[in-house]
Amino acid sequence: MENHLDNLIARLGYTFRNEGLLEEAFRHSSYVNEMGDPGLRDNERLEFLGDAVLDLSISHLLMDRFKDAREGELSKFRAMVVDEQGLSVVAKRLEIGACLLLGRGEERTGGRSKPSILANALEALIGALYLDAGFSATDGVVRRLFTPLIREMEEEVPIRDYKSLLQEYTQQHHKVRPEYVLVDEKGPPHDRVFRIALRLRGRVVADSKGKSKKAAEQKAAREAYRCLTEKRPGP
Repeated sequence: MENHLDNLIARLGYTFRNEGLLEEAFRHSSYVNEMGDPGLRDNERLEFLGDAVLDLSISHLLMDRFKDAREGELSKFRAMVVDEQGLSVVAKRLEIGACLLLGRGEERTGGRSKPSILANALEALIGALYLDAGFSATDGVVRRLFTPLIREMEEEVPIRDYKSLLQEYTQQHHKVRPEYVLVDEKGPPHDRVFRIALRLRGRVVADSKGKSKKAAEQKAAREAYRCLTEKRPGP
């Protein structure tokens, strides 16, 4: 257990002053129930606190990263980031499963890899970190842990549909639709990289790469839209 916690601390980049908080964050209710110690507390209170802290920190992160996104777009994307699936991805990268204190029943049924348990433990860890270090340090850790996930998620589901925005803009101001041209694709079948050129009236105005044609087109549309609207106010 100590080795796993040491590895976790190294990944977090933060050493707890109150190690009891760190242990509490990984103490599942099944473990506490089996111990029968009325003074032993499970991680549910820390999970409650961590959920609120995480929402605030991720909101700051998304507002900084997507400066032109609307409130509704930010809310939908935040919900995707902090849902059970998103949280469990980050928890697995931290190897939180190895740090959990579980009852025998949960241990037998694979509790260390259950997305719900991992997600809850990550929220409890954030709550413990907040109590130990305050919001500023916690926010720094959250940004470090979640920025890679947000990048990956944006590849699959862009926070804004820039292709639609760009088409509306170019039709209104230039009376033309964007043209997306596949310039190149490289890599093995399981890890292809696509390069898309975006043209207006035959002139290339953006050139972007992505793990799929759709992702590359969205990136090119975003680049073109920002370039065009910086020169002239959008509709």
